[in-house]
Amino acid sequence: MNTPNPKLIVVLAFDAGEDGVLGPAIDPMQFETEDRAKRFARDLSSKHAGVIAWSRTADPDLGEFGDPVELVRYGEVPDLE
Repeated sequence: MNTPNPKLIVVLAFDAGEDGVLGPAIDPMQFETEDRAKRFARDLSSKHAGVIAWSRTADPDLGEFGDPVELVRYGEVPDLE
């Protein structure tokens, strides 16, 4: 039986440094559901210059990761690779 790969769901927050360049404000936080990640991102958005929540399918055991899908974005977020 083929089961779908689990999802990796992450929230990142950014603030501008003294040089004005956006950098991570917190360590990436992983969530069990997209809804929880979206709520957390919304709550962080009033405290940071930018916040993004994204997800992707992932099978870390095999080193396989799908393309990231943006769930929500608030404020300024640097280009993520």
